[in-house]
Amino acid sequence: MKIDVLKLVYYSPTGTTKRVLEGIAQGIKNGTFEQIDLTSPDAGSYNFHGGLTIIGAPVYGGRIPKIAEDRFKRLKAEEALAVVVTVYGNRAFEDALLELRDLAVEAGFKPIAGGAFIGEHSLSNKDTPIAPGRPDEVDIEKAKEFGRKIKEKVETISSTIDVEPINVPGNYPYRERGKRSDLIAPKTREDLCTKCGRCAEVCPTTAVSMEDTVMTREEDCTLCHACIKNCPTGARVMEHPLVKKAAQWLATEYSKRREPEIFF
Repeated sequence: MKIDVLKLVYYSPTGTTKRVLEGIAQGIKNGTFEQIDLTSPDAGSYNFHGGLTIIGAPVYGGRIPKIAEDRFKRLKAEEALAVVVTVYGNRAFEDALLELRDLAVEAGFKPIAGGAFIGEHSLSNKDTPIAPGRPDEVDIEKAKEFGRKIKEKVETISSTIDVEPINVPGNYPYRERGKRSDLIAPKTREDLCTKCGRCAEVCPTTAVSMEDTVMTREEDCTLCHACIKNCPTGARVMEHPLVKKAAQWLATEYSKRREPEIFF
Protein backbone atom coordinates (compact mmCIF):
# COMPACT_ATOMS: atom_id res chain seq x y z
CA MET A 1 0.00 0.00 0.00
CA LYS A 2 1.01 3.60 -0.58
CA ILE A 3 0.44 6.23 2.07
CA ASP A 4 -1.65 8.70 0.12
CA VAL A 5 -3.26 10.23 3.21
CA LEU A 6 -1.36 10.87 6.44
CA LYS A 7 -3.01 12.41 9.48
CA LEU A 8 -1.76 13.25 12.96
CA VAL A 9 -4.21 13.16 15.86
CA TYR A 10 -2.98 14.18 19.26
CA TYR A 11 -3.70 15.47 22.73
CA SER A 12 -0.66 17.59 23.59
CA PRO A 13 -1.05 20.34 26.23
CA THR A 14 2.66 21.24 26.38
CA GLY A 15 3.51 20.42 22.75
CA THR A 16 5.89 17.50 23.31
CA THR A 17 3.59 14.85 21.84
CA LYS A 18 2.90 17.07 18.83
CA ARG A 19 6.63 17.49 18.14
CA VAL A 20 7.26 13.74 18.30
CA LEU A 21 4.40 13.00 15.92
CA GLU A 22 5.60 15.63 13.48
CA GLY A 23 9.04 13.99 13.51
CA ILE A 24 7.54 10.59 12.74
CA ALA A 25 5.46 12.09 9.95
CA GLN A 26 8.54 13.67 8.37
CA GLY A 27 10.12 10.24 8.19
CA ILE A 28 7.04 8.76 6.53
CA LYS A 29 6.15 11.35 3.96
CA ASN A 30 7.74 14.37 2.38
CA GLY A 31 5.24 17.18 2.09
CA THR A 32 2.13 18.10 3.98
CA PHE A 33 0.05 16.09 6.42
CA GLU A 34 -3.16 16.95 8.21
CA GLN A 35 -3.05 17.68 11.95
CA ILE A 36 -6.03 17.24 14.26
CA ASP A 37 -5.44 18.74 17.69
CA LEU A 38 -7.71 17.25 20.34
CA THR A 39 -6.17 19.40 23.09
CA SER A 40 -8.60 22.22 22.54
CA PRO A 41 -11.91 22.14 24.44
CA ASP A 42 -13.54 22.85 21.06
CA ALA A 43 -12.26 19.59 19.54
CA GLY A 44 -15.04 17.77 17.75
CA SER A 45 -15.69 14.29 16.35
CA TYR A 46 -13.80 12.91 13.35
CA ASN A 47 -14.21 10.08 10.86
CA PHE A 48 -11.34 8.36 9.06
CA HIS A 49 -11.52 6.20 5.97
CA GLY A 50 -8.33 4.65 4.66
CA GLY A 51 -4.88 6.17 4.89
CA LEU A 52 -2.57 6.18 7.89
CA THR A 53 -3.21 8.04 11.14
CA ILE A 54 -0.63 8.63 13.87
CA ILE A 55 -2.35 8.92 17.24
CA GLY A 56 -0.46 10.40 20.17
CA ALA A 57 -0.95 11.29 23.82
CA PRO A 58 1.12 12.04 26.93
CA VAL A 59 1.38 9.70 29.89
CA TYR A 60 0.00 10.75 33.28
CA GLY A 61 0.87 8.30 36.05
CA GLY A 62 1.19 5.34 33.68
CA ARG A 63 -2.12 6.02 31.90
CA ILE A 64 -3.58 8.11 29.13
CA PRO A 65 -5.15 11.24 30.66
CA LYS A 66 -8.88 10.72 31.22
CA ILE A 67 -9.73 13.82 29.23
CA ALA A 68 -7.64 12.54 26.32
CA GLU A 69 -9.38 9.17 26.52
CA ASP A 70 -12.76 10.90 26.27
CA ARG A 71 -11.66 12.87 23.22
CA PHE A 72 -10.14 9.87 21.47
CA LYS A 73 -13.50 8.15 21.86
CA ARG A 74 -14.90 10.70 19.43
CA LEU A 75 -12.85 9.14 16.61
CA LYS A 76 -14.38 6.62 14.20
CA ALA A 77 -12.40 4.78 11.54
CA GLU A 78 -12.95 2.34 8.70
CA GLU A 79 -10.18 0.53 6.82
CA ALA A 80 -7.66 2.92 8.36
CA LEU A 81 -4.20 1.97 9.54
CA ALA A 82 -2.79 3.61 12.66
CA VAL A 83 0.38 4.14 14.65
CA VAL A 84 -0.01 4.76 18.39
CA VAL A 85 2.51 6.87 20.29
CA THR A 86 2.82 7.81 23.94
CA VAL A 87 5.18 10.46 25.33
CA TYR A 88 6.29 10.23 28.94
CA GLY A 89 8.49 12.26 31.26
CA ASN A 90 11.43 9.86 31.66
CA ARG A 91 9.90 7.67 34.39
CA ALA A 92 7.76 4.95 32.72
CA PHE A 93 4.90 4.58 30.27
CA GLU A 94 3.46 1.49 32.01
CA ASP A 95 -0.06 0.75 30.63
CA ALA A 96 -0.50 3.92 28.57
CA LEU A 97 0.60 2.53 25.19
CA LEU A 98 -1.59 -0.54 25.59
CA GLU A 99 -4.49 1.68 26.57
CA LEU A 100 -3.97 3.91 23.54
CA ARG A 101 -3.76 0.90 21.25
CA ASP A 102 -7.03 -0.40 22.67
CA LEU A 103 -8.69 2.97 22.17
CA ALA A 104 -7.53 2.96 18.55
CA VAL A 105 -8.93 -0.54 17.99
CA GLU A 106 -12.20 0.45 19.64
CA ALA A 107 -12.46 3.37 17.22
CA GLY A 108 -12.01 1.04 14.24
CA PHE A 109 -8.34 1.65 13.45
CA LYS A 110 -5.83 -1.11 12.77
CA PRO A 111 -2.64 -0.24 14.69
CA ILE A 112 0.46 -1.53 12.90
CA ALA A 113 3.16 0.09 15.06
CA GLY A 114 3.64 1.76 18.40
CA GLY A 115 6.18 3.94 20.10
CA ALA A 116 6.98 5.30 23.54
CA PHE A 117 9.00 8.50 23.36
CA ILE A 118 10.30 10.86 26.02
CA GLY A 119 9.26 14.47 26.49
CA GLU A 120 10.11 17.07 29.10
CA HIS A 121 8.05 16.29 32.19
CA SER A 122 5.24 18.74 32.91
CA LEU A 123 6.73 19.29 36.39
CA SER A 124 10.20 20.04 35.04
CA ASN A 125 11.68 23.46 35.78
CA LYS A 126 15.10 25.00 36.38
CA ASP A 127 15.16 23.80 40.00
CA THR A 128 13.92 20.27 39.30
CA PRO A 129 14.83 19.40 35.69
CA ILE A 130 13.11 16.22 34.46
CA ALA A 131 14.05 15.30 30.87
CA PRO A 132 14.55 19.00 30.07
CA GLY A 133 14.39 20.00 26.42
CA ARG A 134 13.08 16.68 25.21
CA PRO A 135 12.25 15.67 22.60
CA ASP A 136 15.67 16.90 21.51
CA GLU A 137 17.44 16.56 18.16
CA VAL A 138 18.39 12.95 18.89
CA ASP A 139 14.77 12.09 19.75
CA ILE A 140 13.46 13.73 16.59
CA GLU A 141 15.96 11.86 14.45
CA LYS A 142 14.81 8.61 16.06
CA ALA A 143 11.23 9.64 15.40
CA LYS A 144 12.05 10.16 11.72
CA GLU A 145 13.75 6.76 11.56
CA PHE A 146 10.65 5.22 13.14
CA GLY A 147 8.62 6.92 10.44
CA ARG A 148 10.80 5.44 7.70
CA LYS A 149 10.32 1.95 9.17
CA ILE A 150 6.56 2.51 9.34
CA LYS A 151 6.54 3.43 5.66
CA GLU A 152 8.42 0.25 4.81
CA LYS A 153 5.90 -1.84 6.73
CA VAL A 154 2.89 -0.16 5.13
CA GLU A 155 4.33 -0.87 1.69
CA THR A 156 4.27 -4.61 2.50
CA ILE A 157 0.53 -4.52 3.29
CA SER A 158 -1.75 -5.29 0.38
CA SER A 159 -5.05 -5.12 2.27
CA THR A 160 -6.20 -3.92 5.69
CA ILE A 161 -8.60 -6.85 6.05
CA ASP A 162 -6.13 -9.27 7.60
CA VAL A 163 -4.10 -6.74 9.60
CA GLU A 164 -3.89 -7.70 13.27
CA PRO A 165 -3.26 -5.06 15.97
CA ILE A 166 0.33 -4.99 17.21
CA ASN A 167 1.32 -6.27 20.63
CA VAL A 168 2.66 -3.62 23.00
CA PRO A 169 3.69 -3.70 26.68
CA GLY A 170 1.09 -3.17 29.38
CA ASN A 171 -1.19 -4.95 31.79
CA TYR A 172 -4.85 -5.69 32.33
CA PRO A 173 -6.52 -4.27 34.24
CA TYR A 174 -4.82 -0.98 33.54
CA ARG A 175 -3.07 0.72 36.42
CA GLU A 176 -5.58 2.57 38.58
CA ARG A 177 -5.57 6.29 37.97
CA GLY A 178 -4.15 8.42 40.75
CA LYS A 179 -6.74 10.06 42.98
CA ARG A 180 -6.29 13.57 44.26
CA SER A 181 -7.45 14.27 47.78
CA ASP A 182 -6.52 17.94 47.56
CA LEU A 183 -7.61 20.51 45.00
CA ILE A 184 -4.35 21.52 43.36
CA ALA A 185 -3.74 23.96 40.53
CA PRO A 186 -1.15 26.52 39.44
CA LYS A 187 -1.39 30.00 40.90
CA THR A 188 -0.81 33.41 39.32
CA ARG A 189 1.77 35.90 40.51
CA GLU A 190 -0.06 39.18 40.09
CA ASP A 191 3.21 41.12 40.12
CA LEU A 192 4.29 39.34 36.93
CA CYS A 193 0.94 38.85 35.18
CA THR A 194 0.20 41.10 32.19
CA LYS A 195 -3.27 39.62 31.72
CA CYS A 196 -2.43 38.56 28.17
CA GLY A 197 -4.87 35.64 28.41
CA ARG A 198 -2.44 33.05 27.07
CA CYS A 199 -3.02 30.75 30.06
CA ALA A 200 -6.75 30.65 29.38
CA GLU A 201 -6.18 30.03 25.66
CA VAL A 202 -4.04 26.92 26.19
CA CYS A 203 -5.98 25.28 29.03
CA PRO A 204 -7.46 21.99 27.71
CA THR A 205 -10.36 22.05 30.19
CA THR A 206 -11.19 25.78 30.30
CA ALA A 207 -10.24 25.67 33.97
CA VAL A 208 -8.45 29.01 33.54
CA SER A 209 -10.41 32.15 32.71
CA MET A 210 -9.68 35.85 32.50
CA GLU A 211 -11.76 38.25 34.53
CA ASP A 212 -10.31 41.18 36.48
CA THR A 213 -7.66 38.66 37.47
CA VAL A 214 -6.77 35.17 36.31
CA MET A 215 -9.27 32.69 37.77
CA THR A 216 -8.63 28.94 38.05
CA ARG A 217 -11.27 26.30 38.80
CA GLU A 218 -9.08 23.88 40.73
CA GLU A 219 -11.57 21.02 40.38
CA ASP A 220 -11.14 21.10 36.59
CA CYS A 221 -7.34 21.36 36.54
CA THR A 222 -5.53 18.24 35.27
CA LEU A 223 -2.07 19.51 36.29
CA CYS A 224 -0.91 19.43 32.66
CA HIS A 225 1.03 22.67 33.32
CA ALA A 226 0.25 24.03 29.86
CA CYS A 227 -0.48 27.42 31.42
CA ILE A 228 2.90 27.43 33.18
CA LYS A 229 4.88 26.33 30.12
CA ASN A 230 3.16 28.91 27.90
CA CYS A 231 3.14 31.94 30.20
CA PRO A 232 5.43 34.56 28.59
CA THR A 233 6.29 36.28 31.88
CA GLY A 234 6.55 33.30 34.27
CA ALA A 235 3.49 34.48 36.17
CA ARG A 236 1.88 31.05 36.36
CA VAL A 237 3.56 29.00 39.08
CA MET A 238 3.04 25.76 40.97
CA GLU A 239 3.47 26.29 44.70
CA HIS A 240 1.70 23.29 46.23
CA PRO A 241 4.12 21.35 48.46
CA LEU A 242 2.91 17.93 47.27
CA VAL A 243 3.67 18.79 43.66
CA LYS A 244 7.04 20.29 44.56
CA LYS A 245 7.88 17.11 46.49
CA ALA A 246 6.89 14.94 43.51
CA ALA A 247 9.00 17.06 41.16
CA GLN A 248 12.03 16.76 43.42
CA TRP A 249 11.59 12.98 43.64
CA LEU A 250 11.31 12.63 39.87
CA ALA A 251 14.31 14.87 39.26
CA THR A 252 16.38 12.82 41.72
CA GLU A 253 15.26 9.28 40.93
CA TYR A 254 14.71 9.56 37.17
CA SER A 255 17.56 11.76 35.98
CA LYS A 256 19.19 9.04 33.85
CA ARG A 257 18.34 9.49 30.19
CA ARG A 258 15.86 7.03 28.76
CA GLU A 259 15.50 6.36 25.05
CA PRO A 260 12.46 5.81 22.81
CA GLU A 261 11.09 2.29 22.38
CA ILE A 262 9.30 1.17 19.24
CA PHE A 263 7.10 -1.85 18.52
CA PHE A 264 6.04 -3.55 15.27
